[in-house]
Amino acid sequence: MAQVGEVMSTMLLTVDPTMELAEAARQMHERQVGAVLVLTNEHLAGILTERDVLRAVATGEVTGTRVAAWMTHDPETIGPDDSTRHAASMMIHGGFRHLPVVDEAGRPVGIVSIRDLMRVTIDDETPRGA
Repeated sequence: MAQVGEVMSTMLLTVDPTMELAEAARQMHERQVGAVLVLTNEHLAGILTERDVLRAVATGEVTGTRVAAWMTHDPETIGPDDSTRHAASMMIHGGFRHLPVVDEAGRPVGIVSIRDLMRVTIDDETPRGA
């Protein structure tokens, strides 16, 4: 069974909770990521996902709004040595698609997505769009 550390992304996009939501969304779009980790003093304070941004847009509350207003505070986390099976179970039961990965000291070291886990489950070598 694969471990989370083998499949997680370590190229993290991080933002501050005081950043404007529109700027965070712009950065997510530029980096083509579905979630960003929200850090306060290098400590995980939350996670902001594309679903959160969509909810803000749907309510018309984007202009001047800060990340802190829409992020999930103190999200569930997983360790890099945990199994991908455990990560998938947490995501299914929690209803989310991204899971921050933290080390023993609680510092963020990666993020794992449902797509990362599917790549482990389905050994698909078919090129995209084929």
